Amino acid sequence: MIINFFKYRYVAFGFSIILLFLSVVLFIYKNLNLGIDFKGGIMIEAKFDTTPNISSLRQKIDNLNIGNSEIQEFGDPQIILFKLESNSKDGQENNSIIEQFKKSIGENVDYRRIEFVGPKVGSELKMIAIKAILFSLIAMFIYIWFRFSGWQFGLGALIALFHDVISTLGFFSISQIEFNLASIAAILTIAGYSINDTVVVFDRIRENLVKSDLELSNLLNKSINQTLSRTFMTSVTTLLALLALYVFGGEVIKGFVSAMIWGVVIGTYSSIFIASPLIVLFGFKYNKK
Repeated sequence: MIINFFKYRYVAFGFSIILLFLSVVLFIYKNLNLGIDFKGGIMIEAKFDTTPNISSLRQKIDNLNIGNSEIQEFGDPQIILFKLESNSKDGQENNSIIEQFKKSIGENVDYRRIEFVGPKVGSELKMIAIKAILFSLIAMFIYIWFRFSGWQFGLGALIALFHDVISTLGFFSISQIEFNLASIAAILTIAGYSINDTVVVFDRIRENLVKSDLELSNLLNKSINQTLSRTFMTSVTTLLALLALYVFGGEVIKGFVSAMIWGVVIGTYSSIFIASPLIVLFGFKYNKK
């Protein structure tokens, strides 16, 4: 049985327009919950006598009420890297935060490194992150254009990618999951996952263009259906792995994994309902046999 995905293109377009509009509104009015990487803060590398309990450390830091914090092992289970939020330029205030931190953590701790990350560094990281996302999207557009010998393919894939990236930013805005450098990695990974799905569908479309005399809309439906089992199995197995990481991976990667779960779902949707129908909308023509 062939599912007529093309039939629902306008419903999908309408849903996506609403989704993107809400994502932009959320981004403007609620903004992202920027982490220490972008807002600035204090980094403390500490070596404990024995392997500490990460959950217990996180509870102690949360009790200080100093804002966002990150805790992770740093090469050795006994070495922990703490990142504490502080966008203050006042050295006395930062020293006060460090003193509170040390009292909370306790004695018998070797503090190997204490560094301040200023807001200026955070601003530079923002620009680098924006450039990384934009340049990767443009590179993918050029690659698709030349691979499939049609700007319609490239533009369809690019719009689908922007759709995935903007909706992911909306996901971060509404969930208020901390947005840090790992989140940028998640967005780029989502873009890569989405473009991979899209390329698989486009490849089948190109094959069918050579050997089929179907109308383009029917040819698109046939191509999507032919790759549907592969897309479904890839998405499901990826989601199972991500769900396992979400449950057992701990707090450090929970934000990254949450974004990836959203990205797999929205990336699969956009490859089927956005990228392919846009080829027809942009006026792609081919000579039937």
